[in-house]
Order: sequence, then structure tokens, then C-alpha cells
Amino acid sequence: METERPHLAGTRRRAAVVTAALTLAAGIAASVPAHAEDAPCPTLRKLNIGVSVVPPNVVHTTPHVAKALGYFEKRCIDANIMYFEGGQSQTMASAISQGLAIGNVNDGMVAQGMKAKQIWGFAPLLPQAYTVAAEVKTPADLKGKRLSAAGGGVGGFNWRMARAILEKAGIPLDDVIFVSQGLAGRLPGLVAGQLDGVALHPEDVYLAEKQKPGLHVLVVLSEMMPDHVFNAYGGSVDMIAENRELLIDAAAAMIEANRTIYADKDKVIPIMVEATGKPRDAVEFAYDYLTKNCVWAVNTGFDKARTAWTAQYTVDSGDVPPEKKTTYDQLVDQAIADAAVAKAGGPTTAGACKL
Repeated sequence: METERPHLAGTRRRAAVVTAALTLAAGIAASVPAHAEDAPCPTLRKLNIGVSVVPPNVVHTTPHVAKALGYFEKRCIDANIMYFEGGQSQTMASAISQGLAIGNVNDGMVAQGMKAKQIWGFAPLLPQAYTVAAEVKTPADLKGKRLSAAGGGVGGFNWRMARAILEKAGIPLDDVIFVSQGLAGRLPGLVAGQLDGVALHPEDVYLAEKQKPGLHVLVVLSEMMPDHVFNAYGGSVDMIAENRELLIDAAAAMIEANRTIYADKDKVIPIMVEATGKPRDAVEFAYDYLTKNCVWAVNTGFDKARTAWTAQYTVDSGDVPPEKKTTYDQLVDQAIADAAVAKAGGPTTAGACKL
């Protein structure tokens, strides 16, 4: 990365990561009547919240912060955090489609027939950097190399990001070797030399360069695709219809969590360390990078121009046919996001971060 960004250097040996079993809970409890936020809860409304990585990366810890600091409970929500192997995994898609959880919903899912909408764009910008072996100096050097297809294989996020780099370098997909693996294997695979390239989150870039000198960032994904939407929470259209107030309150709680993330580093870092199982200095490095680069949303997280760019990119990449390209209104439930921002105290900024 360039010198004005935090230096991507290493840290101590990676701590043992937290593991979590995927269990689909019985569903969503009916919403209770509206209540004053400072009044006792007549009952806690249950909500399953999907996280795209086991264990979560730092960027995914927003619901952990909201739960640990009592923001869900304050809004009468019993939040259960569920873990999935990738934001485009079949298990997450199934949980969302069946109304069992909210989770990552993107334009490709909706274009391909998922009856769901985004309700809050919690991390609008790409946080990862494509990190490579020492001998890879330019994208052209990726030819013949082993690249990660973690978290979904062909069609998954890592595969899509590698494809974007290869296309810019004019390298056919058949000229590289894609390695399918679990998401937890991305960093160890690169350090062990089983992979030559993988999209890593900031904390793992930090650890990679420490654990194996010579590993380095080839491409900062947000610089290659600045308008690409990274992650937005969404739910099935039926779930939204039946639990609208619950989802507004849940988004408001997580907006409050993101605002606390920007405002109070000392309060949230211990929560992030516990959730991710990563060393504190690696988590602090990721925190500094993510907050400086406005990866977390402080408001709705939505921007019509960026949503339109991402939908067009999905079409241009051949992932969906042009006639199925999603429009903003097909993809986003703006009213839920706006109501959540209002419940969180109205629009605000965190330094230069405005989304």
C-alpha cells in the first residue's frame, strides 16, 4: 500500500482462532409492539445475524460490538450471531432465503432469483489487499501460480477478486491454478507456500508479512475497484414484511455500534480481539486501517452510484445476463435503512466518513 496508509508490517505468532459451529435456529420470533427505548422490554425478540467468516475478520465484528455493549438488548433484541463459510455460501443463502437470519445479500444473489433485499450497508468499501508470494512482483507474474478460491470456490469472493486482477493483466483463468479451501486456511496457506496469492483482510496482511518476510501486497482492492460494494446486511422479502420493526431496530443497534467503533477505540478493541482470536496488535492495525479508510458505515452505507456500478460489474463479468441486472430499488430497502439511521440519532459523520 502507499505510504499514507498504515504500513502493512507483521506481528507476533498468530493466536489460536475462535471456532464456531453453524446452527440454524428455529426462526424469527414475532415483533412486539413499539416501545420506548428506555422502558423495560416486555419480551426479547430473537434475531439470527449471519457473519460471513469463521472466525470473523475485524471488519465483520460490528454485531459482536453491538451485542457486547448492550445495543441489541437496549432495543429488546436477543441477537444470536451465526457463522458461515463465505458471504456467498449456499448455507448463508439458504438461511436468508428461508427467513432464518439476516446476512450478506449482494446484487448477484438477487439477480439470480433470491427474493431478498439489502437493509443496511454495514461495510460499503472493500477492506482487503491481494497479498502474494515474494516472487510475484506484478499481476503478470500470477500466470501459472496457485491462487486462493477460499469461501465458495469458483464464484466466491476470493475467486472473483483474483479474476478481476487477472483480467486487468490479460491472463486467462485457465493459466492459473485455483485452490479451494476453508476461509481459515487463507493466511496459513500463503505462509506455508501452498498459495501464491490470496485476498487478505488487513489484520492478516499484517500477520503474513511478519510470519514470512517477502510476502507483500500486490493490489489494494479498494484502489482497483473503488466503487465496488463490499458487504450489506439483508433479509428475505417475507422476513422483512413480517419483522420490519425488528430489522429497523437491529440495524439501528449496529449503526450505533459502528459509530462507537469510530469514536472509542479502547472500548471496542477488546471485543474485536475476543471475537476474532487475533493478536491485539494485528487487530489494532486493522482497526486503524478500516477507520482511516471509512470501510465501516456510519449511516445507511448505501450510495446509488456505487450500487449501480457494482451491478454493472456483475453483468460485465458474466456472472448474470444483462436482462437480470438489478436496479437500486430492486436491491435496497431504503426505508428500513433511513428509519434505522433516524433511530440511531440521525445522520452523522466520523471524520471524512459519511456513508
